[in-house]
Amino acid sequence: MTDQNKFDYILQQADNCLILGQRLAEWCGHGPILEQDIALTNISLDLIGQARLFYQYAAEIQGEEKTEDDLAYLRDAWGFKNVLLVEQPNGDFGFTIMRQFLYDTFSCYFYEALMSSSDERLASIAAKSHKETLYHMKWSADWVIRLGDGTVESHNRVQQALNELWSYKDEIVIETSADSDALAAGYGVSLAELKEKRDAKITAVLEEATLSIPEGTYSHKGGKEGVHSEHLGYILADLQFLQRAYPGNEW
Repeated sequence: MTDQNKFDYILQQADNCLILGQRLAEWCGHGPILEQDIALTNISLDLIGQARLFYQYAAEIQGEEKTEDDLAYLRDAWGFKNVLLVEQPNGDFGFTIMRQFLYDTFSCYFYEALMSSSDERLASIAAKSHKETLYHMKWSADWVIRLGDGTVESHNRVQQALNELWSYKDEIVIETSADSDALAAGYGVSLAELKEKRDAKITAVLEEATLSIPEGTYSHKGGKEGVHSEHLGYILADLQFLQRAYPGNEW
């Protein structure tokens, strides 16, 4: 029998990684300079690798002889549990950097906490992923500072990105029933404790970047429950086309 709560909890993490990884893959060949083009591609690959580890475990828990590919390619948009932040379009480089920074400040502390999970498989995935996300957070934070405290143009662009994304940053730390049940069962993490660490990091970096913290407190939500923006459908159309057009083929 499927442990539905654990299955949903793992899907939340897997879907965040897959959708953001797919977004970053759109930058391949389009980065502002070669070094950062490669950096974006490498982070995308890291995220997709993390997604695979979660999907493999989720497929085992589901117990319906499905694979990681079934979970990634054969679910419709309302079956995905990623937060709305990660499905937002890339925009310019500054927008992508800010979106990445707001996600990285969650994922780095999330994996750090998940390493203490009572579930050995989740703890193992977290230990591997945390090493990668430490680099991701350093990279995106450095770029936020560089752009924010750079030219007038770069400052204005990254400030605009921050203003637009601010209302998306907190969905990831709002508990769903899957989050609260996972914490109670010992294999999840405390999002309230994680939020405190994340917020402190965000504030410190934005201050160094000479960026103004938006005053709004509204938070978009729904992604974790399968309610998404129109953007996710376009992502999945690209991501899932081959598998749906030629079902069962191995590439």
